[in-house]
Amino acid sequence: MKPTASLRLLLAGLMLPILASAQHFDTPLSHGIDPREVEFYEANPYLPHVTRGETTPPEFDGLRTMAEWEEIEVLCVGWEGYSAIEKQIVVNAAEECHVLILTESPNEVESYLTSNNNGGPAASLDNITIIDTPMNTVWIRDYGPNTVYGTGVDDRIIVDWLYNRPRPDDDVAPQVIADHMGIDLYETTAEPYDLMNTGGNFMSDGFGMGFASELIVEENDGGNTWWGTQFPDQSEEDIENILADFMGLHTYVRMETLPFDGIHHIDMHMKLLDEETILMAEYPEGVADGPQIEANLEYVLSNFTSKWGTPFEVVRIPSPPEPGWGGGYPNEGGDYMTYTNSVFVNNTILLPTYYEEYDTTAIAIYEEALPGYNVIGIDCNQIISASGAIHCITHSVGVEDPLLISHQPLDDTEDTVNPYPVEALMQHRSGMASGHLFWRTEGEMEYAEVAMTAGADDLWSADIPAQAEGTVVQYYVEGTSESGKTQDRPMPAPEGYWQFRVGEIVVNGLDGAPDFAGFQPAFPNPASAITCVPVELRRAAEGRIALRDAAGREVVVLFEGQLPAGVSKHFLDAAPLVAGAYVLTLEVEGRGVWSQRLMIR
Repeated sequence: MKPTASLRLLLAGLMLPILASAQHFDTPLSHGIDPREVEFYEANPYLPHVTRGETTPPEFDGLRTMAEWEEIEVLCVGWEGYSAIEKQIVVNAAEECHVLILTESPNEVESYLTSNNNGGPAASLDNITIIDTPMNTVWIRDYGPNTVYGTGVDDRIIVDWLYNRPRPDDDVAPQVIADHMGIDLYETTAEPYDLMNTGGNFMSDGFGMGFASELIVEENDGGNTWWGTQFPDQSEEDIENILADFMGLHTYVRMETLPFDGIHHIDMHMKLLDEETILMAEYPEGVADGPQIEANLEYVLSNFTSKWGTPFEVVRIPSPPEPGWGGGYPNEGGDYMTYTNSVFVNNTILLPTYYEEYDTTAIAIYEEALPGYNVIGIDCNQIISASGAIHCITHSVGVEDPLLISHQPLDDTEDTVNPYPVEALMQHRSGMASGHLFWRTEGEMEYAEVAMTAGADDLWSADIPAQAEGTVVQYYVEGTSESGKTQDRPMPAPEGYWQFRVGEIVVNGLDGAPDFAGFQPAFPNPASAITCVPVELRRAAEGRIALRDAAGREVVVLFEGQLPAGVSKHFLDAAPLVAGAYVLTLEVEGRGVWSQRLMIR
């Protein structure tokens, strides 16, 4: 069947199979489904998806999906249509790792790299390999390889999902890369493990936790057919089981899609900076996707913790409006400009930039959050109107023998008497030979070195001596494997480090809060999906939160029981409710009833 005009608008979030004949257009294809593609596919038949790699789960113990801040061997680029941006990415990345360029025009790419042009001065081809292969688009994050280690820090493999675009040449990129590097390829392309996913809508903490939007559920609901194609039919539990079997994920955090982000990929508004830090986009209050982003963030913070069982740290970064006439924020018709769409390349991080007013702030936020990293901005005004930036057009392959180091940075402390214990997980396939802790006080140039002691479960530890009040301590850790490999964490140490302050810790507790009990504003409002309902109480008490319709009938009970002192967050799924005006009510024992109007659309 042929989709109607209105249904075509939904194509960007839906699976399309590989075509029997390839499509080629004079100008680059956007991140979503291009109208030219729709016209092409309505006129041309195509074959079903072709399965290539292993289609059953990897038979390893301890599958672990790599996090983006880990050491990478290769950065992959699909060179197709944005030469100036791609050249800057390639040249800067080649300072940190090998770069693989996939292109159907290798001579043109080589000439562009080695010439003076708007991508910059002539570049050396050292550390760059150009692979001659057919390509459809630049969006390699979505169709590229995902690095998984079969046994934590060994047995490197590539995992590839069903691709959600009708781009047959792009779809074989993981096989091209796997063959070139000699890595085994596993695919979720055949029943009962058929699963569609896209790299821009996936992030991993490196320890079994994954993040995505609800797009992954929509793309695997089995209920839609396009041009006779059946989508994977997987329940939410099935999706999680497949990701566990192929990638070792045990926790999968899914957030509501955003109203103004047409591709619904989380890399357009968030990024994991390390195991416990989320970089999250921010809009002015009530603007564009701001309300849903805030609700999603509160949902994550209230329901999930870092690998250490502690709350996630959050760094906010403003999303800029598109300048000039016809621009503005996305709700005003402006491009979806993003600073979270960045990529780690070992000691460097490449991020998109647009114009100085906001760029300066964004770069400063990255430099403060990631001390020691080489933060490089690349102008993405040419590409952002196609709904993507740096992260969308790059993908990485981790090193064959990672030396994994994971440490939870020390918090500020008031303790001026006892030493400060530092503990780090260190693993390598050959085993660990030694670990060292390096520390200094702020203002000093040299670090003191302390040998770390090996303990159970690959944990290494050492102490930083007690310091006087007002001292700021900076430190990093280093591990050396039995094979002789050495790795630092943070990776760019000694220029990079963690730090904590010794002295009085000021906490804005309830004692300084006004004598208030009741609702804080629910958001987003109007609501259409997951909505956050914050409640603030001066003291703990029994309470009940309910939603009532315009006639006063109770529709949903959000919470009933002991409400804690302070602010607590409660969540309402507005999706199944009839549009209209509702009232949230809060009944607190012995204190009264509060109400708040909520519109559902």
